[in-house]
Amino acid sequence: MTSGAMISGICDERFARVREAFEANFESGAEVGASFAATVEGSYVVDLWGGYKDAARTRPWERDTIVNVWSTTKAMVATCVHMLVDRRLLDLDAPVAKYWPEFAQAGKADMPVRYILSHKAGLPVIRERMPTEAFYDWERMVTSIAAQKPTWEPGTKHGYHAMTFGYLIGEIVRRITGKTIGAFFREEIAMPLGADFHIGLDERDDHRVAEMIPPVIRSSDAASPESALAQMTTNPRVRPDIPNTRAWRAAEIPAANGQGNARSMARVMAALACWGQMGNVYLMRESTLRKAIEEQANGPDLVLGIPVRWGLGYMLANDETAWTAPNPNTFGHAGWGGSVAVADMDAQVSWAYVMNKMDIGTTGDIRAQRLSKALYDSLA
Repeated sequence: MTSGAMISGICDERFARVREAFEANFESGAEVGASFAATVEGSYVVDLWGGYKDAARTRPWERDTIVNVWSTTKAMVATCVHMLVDRRLLDLDAPVAKYWPEFAQAGKADMPVRYILSHKAGLPVIRERMPTEAFYDWERMVTSIAAQKPTWEPGTKHGYHAMTFGYLIGEIVRRITGKTIGAFFREEIAMPLGADFHIGLDERDDHRVAEMIPPVIRSSDAASPESALAQMTTNPRVRPDIPNTRAWRAAEIPAANGQGNARSMARVMAALACWGQMGNVYLMRESTLRKAIEEQANGPDLVLGIPVRWGLGYMLANDETAWTAPNPNTFGHAGWGGSVAVADMDAQVSWAYVMNKMDIGTTGDIRAQRLSKALYDSLA
């Protein structure tokens, strides 16, 4: 199938295979609109975009187009946390309740912060029935989670905290800094790096946002209503087209509503790939970052139902991810539908991929796999 999509941007001659893979995704009909960027030692070697911002294919995807990246937002959120660790404002082994006293309810008084970052807290599902609009009410969400009893003994198992992760981490950041996590990220990471990524988007930027196109979900793909995955996505209900609303974009939903493009995410991940500092922008010490990517959990995830390796807030590469990662110190995060952001500290390489045509997966898909393979083949 020929898409007829216009591809724009830059691509170093050495990485011609990456452009070919990007074009092939469009030619196969797998894309409507997308962007891909990669850096080596902090410098862009690829920065491509193409296709359309809307399902009707009437609005071209432009250089400054941004899109909701779902859980890839978590890589940005985790970076905020480790900056606080680096500044010795946060101890990952201290109880969450040290920073957020109300969290001590329901037997959680001694739960350490690291259990939240490694998805071991036992709080992946919200028990109190809530409408979708609750996502936009920060106090309601964090109050409900703080009062909740863990589903399993914290620390003994891991299960993806798809939506609760952001409120849990965001409230810890807010209690320590006095800033919402969206403001902290903007002031401490996005602005210094010049990264066009937002957790909570101003209405004036709405014209730049690509329409999210829901995936085709077959009955065989649907999770059992009794499963943790189904419960997690139905209370409050998460719809794949919800990012197309102003209410979703305006809110700070740190686990799922980051708005950005491949260039901006590759920029943030480049600072991590370069061991925590790029140019005159310092995020954290290399030693802090290396502790952040130490394996905390590895094996079948109770919620996702697939093997997942977790560091402290970052996904670590395994056979289930969309990352061709020959180097051990490779980490990042993927999002529902296909977006991915990755840092490789061994090669000092970063890359990111975003799109508006969603796949059903949560750890990336074949489009990102093709791009990742082409990138590493070009580096060989």
